[in-house]
Amino acid sequence: MRAFVITGPRRAEVREVEDPSPAPGEVVVDVERAGVCGTDMEFFSGEMAYLHSGDARYPIRIGHEWSGTVSATGDGVDPAWLGRRVTGDTMLGCGRCHRCAAGRQHLCADRYEIGIRGGWPGALAERLPVPVQALQPLPEGVDPTLGALVEPGGNALRAVRGAALAAGERLLVLGPGTIGLLVGLIAAAEGAEVHLLGLPGPGLEFARTLGFAHVWSAGTLPGLRFDAVVDASNAAALPARALEVVEPGRRVVYIGLAGEPSLVDTRVLALKDVTAVGVLSASGGLAGTVELYASGAVDPRPLVAATVGLGEAAAVLAGDRDPSWGHAPKIHINPSLS
Repeated sequence: MRAFVITGPRRAEVREVEDPSPAPGEVVVDVERAGVCGTDMEFFSGEMAYLHSGDARYPIRIGHEWSGTVSATGDGVDPAWLGRRVTGDTMLGCGRCHRCAAGRQHLCADRYEIGIRGGWPGALAERLPVPVQALQPLPEGVDPTLGALVEPGGNALRAVRGAALAAGERLLVLGPGTIGLLVGLIAAAEGAEVHLLGLPGPGLEFARTLGFAHVWSAGTLPGLRFDAVVDASNAAALPARALEVVEPGRRVVYIGLAGEPSLVDTRVLALKDVTAVGVLSASGGLAGTVELYASGAVDPRPLVAATVGLGEAAAVLAGDRDPSWGHAPKIHINPSLS
């Protein structure tokens, strides 16, 4: 089968690789769509932290936001999975440790991460092996594009849950990228008043096209009461800013990762009696995201600027974009395209 392989910093190619065969407890999925995210771009550039910690190494096959159809099942897997449309969890715990036993497999010290950690191959390929317990079925109304947006949506849903807002309360989202916009769309669907903060330019203008009325830059942010703040940015200074502007006694959710350490003054955290919540992965948020998409309460498809083939993946990872795609943040790969 064809797969996209990164062989070193800014070096990649589409290769013919061995077809996956499902091990016991696994299925093979024919991939229909795979999303490209910031983590994938860091693997391509060589900046991804796992490359330096030893949790990942070249050559690597990336892709952890995906949807497809089960085409083969291994021993011990119900054959009813054959032909089902699915997406799945990125985090694959060992299944034996106390964290896995407590339902926190996404924090397992020995976990694989599909397309990211431990050498598990990713979804920028025609086929993908996946443990059956990681699968999330997709109903008829959730098309391949929506299916590949379930994983980032699950991250966003967990962030919204972490903010613990009631309908009518005010949320500030820092960073109008894919995750930040998904946080805003989900929170708005649940009745929150959503405000977005970002850099002036195309990103904020695109956010307005999604119906967000309260869109600000650093110089225009009004002095309102923010009942929760979600930092979905990659700016090292914004975690502290989130703490500054949140209402005392409420919550700040940290889901964005900066390229350098972010400093937060814990004296402010304590004196404002603020709860800080960290979010790692979509684990626990996949089913709820599918429900939101299937019901039509949230439609994130406008976030996808274009869908291209494996042969164009390297250019996408390098940041090259066709101007005709516009300013939507997400690019999808269809492995069946040349």
